[in-house]
Amino acid sequence: MRFACLGSGSKGNAWLLESGATRVLLDCGFGVRETAQRLQRLGIEPDMVDAVVVTHEHSDHGRGVARFAARYDARIHLTHGCHAMLAASSDLPAVSVIDSHTVFAIGDLEFHPYPVPHDAREPVQYIVSDGARRFGLLTDVGHVTDHMTMMLTGCDALVLECNHDVDMLKAGSYPPSLKTRILGRYGHLDNQAAGVLMGRVKHAGLQHVVAAHLSEENNTPALAQAALADALGCEMDWIGVADQQSGLEWRSIA
Repeated sequence: MRFACLGSGSKGNAWLLESGATRVLLDCGFGVRETAQRLQRLGIEPDMVDAVVVTHEHSDHGRGVARFAARYDARIHLTHGCHAMLAASSDLPAVSVIDSHTVFAIGDLEFHPYPVPHDAREPVQYIVSDGARRFGLLTDVGHVTDHMTMMLTGCDALVLECNHDVDMLKAGSYPPSLKTRILGRYGHLDNQAAGVLMGRVKHAGLQHVVAAHLSEENNTPALAQAALADALGCEMDWIGVADQQSGLEWRSIA
């Protein structure tokens, strides 16, 4: 099993999971052409993608879902609430509407959705397994719940949102309303909060930890890495960073 990122940030997000002959996009926040180019950068042709699994409808996660799925015959999997929002603005091709607590399979991969507090309609994040290894994704969340912590416990690879440094955000140029949204209980996770969560779910078997969805204005890779490394007691450079432009190269889960 392996994973990669096409790009992560406020301008677009997409992750790619692969096991055997199965390849699935987690979110598609880029246009069709750009998604194809970013896939090819990872050595994957777009028609090799079997499905698109969506976390929530915000444009940086759902912008390209409908057109990519239609062009490359990829089935869309999303919650009832997310379906209602995306279908209101796009003609969705083949769709599987999922329950936010029910496990489902796509080829060789098993998806465990779990609800998260974010200002979207029925948002979820995912644990993905090939039956032996577990990949955990958590971005776009305002605060950490016990259920989220339970779901992320025992993962072999973890992607955690480190959206902003609180002091940088407060002192930055964003309008007050946007700062309030980001800092709120349905906004985005800051470095310190991500570090606290990391301390709760860390274990000796972790193979990969990646900081994701970093604000380009209100954070730096070094600050995000430091927060997670402090929680793990590891060197900063062991923590990966998925950025907006280059994403993250393939990482295998042994």
